[in-house]
Amino acid sequence: MSQVVSQSSRFPQLRAENISFLQGAGAGIGSMLMIAGVIAAAVCGLIGWQGVGGVTVKHALAAYHIGAMSVLAMCLGALFFCLAFHLLQAGWVATVRRQFENVASFLPFAFLLVVPTLVIEIASGGKLFQWLPDAAAGNPLLNHKAFYFFGNAELGTGHTPFPLFFVIRAVLYGLIWTYLSRRIIALGRQQDEAPDAGPFAAARFTSAWGMLIFALTTAFAAFDWVMALDYKFFSTMWGVYYFAASAFSSVAVVVLILSVLRSKGKLVGAVGPEHFHDLGKLQLSFTIFWAYIAFSQYFLIWYSNIPEETAYMKYRSEHWRTLGIILIIGHFAAPFLILLFREVKRNYRLLSLIAVWAIIIHILDILWAVRPMVYSHLPEAPSGAVVIATDVIGILAVILIFAGYLVRRVPSAALVGVGDPFMSEAIAHKNYV
Repeated sequence: MSQVVSQSSRFPQLRAENISFLQGAGAGIGSMLMIAGVIAAAVCGLIGWQGVGGVTVKHALAAYHIGAMSVLAMCLGALFFCLAFHLLQAGWVATVRRQFENVASFLPFAFLLVVPTLVIEIASGGKLFQWLPDAAAGNPLLNHKAFYFFGNAELGTGHTPFPLFFVIRAVLYGLIWTYLSRRIIALGRQQDEAPDAGPFAAARFTSAWGMLIFALTTAFAAFDWVMALDYKFFSTMWGVYYFAASAFSSVAVVVLILSVLRSKGKLVGAVGPEHFHDLGKLQLSFTIFWAYIAFSQYFLIWYSNIPEETAYMKYRSEHWRTLGIILIIGHFAAPFLILLFREVKRNYRLLSLIAVWAIIIHILDILWAVRPMVYSHLPEAPSGAVVIATDVIGILAVILIFAGYLVRRVPSAALVGVGDPFMSEAIAHKNYV
């Protein structure tokens, strides 16, 4: 509290009423959103279990998995920026860092939301992950990758061996992400009460080795939980592709949070056009980076013309052509052209609209990777209102839980890290380009 008083005397922008809400703000709405998300997940599962409208359990599980992997990406991207900001000792982020931390704080729960998919897959012998049933039947192509999933277990025995190595990796991902996110957030909170910059120095040290571990775990989680849905397909760029989506979507979530806070009359003078301008630059940068990685991956697959790789793209280009075009335009061309304008990046209302679109297109990007696997083995996939509703409900279930958490989390503490040693730089921040 003394640090808050001290900082507010130096910076009027940090007065309590500008950087905090009344106790309990958002708790009711947040809880309702989270309950709605749990109900939506149950409804999605029930639709698949009952086979309504031709929808299968595999389809319902895929819809939920799309939502879980989308939210996981947003949280991983927020953790990446927390680590990067500390490593670079970025000064302008002092007034916005707390919201990246709030998004990253959901990371352990985002991991837990992926766990039901993994448990159901292993327990059922494989619905989405084709390598599980193929391990029971025996498949020569899987034999070359068997150790990566099963360790030294024997395949082709008529039953699916326990994927020990796969599970060990999953547990390690969860433990590492939980530690890194909790450590960085705790040090940020400690800095609010510390007499010196000791906690920030510790955060920078953690970020130095944490960034390497973050990169490895994010890449391998993308391999394990998205790319391995079709184990015959492989791309060494897939980890970077998922990371690009993570950074892209996390900036959008933070922009949306800050825009809502500004509309509520908070952070006036602490987060202004200059900060939104830089966040808009980050959004533009990762729009370009995602497009570069996506095109490079496609180009290398096209150029190499290896059957295991081209079959993946061929099926999507034939059966999911419209979505592919939407991603080209909506994930790159449109936001790239719009975000080039300085006025758009500096206007939080306009930037928030771009952020909403970015979150939607990010989910469609994950859908493009996961959803085609559901009926790829059938000559014709079911269609209709129930099919679309299952996709929407399954994805929305996880999004609602995530949104409800943020509605509760953001107003529960100070909106700014008042003890940030770079606060003066952030308050006086100005763009010249």
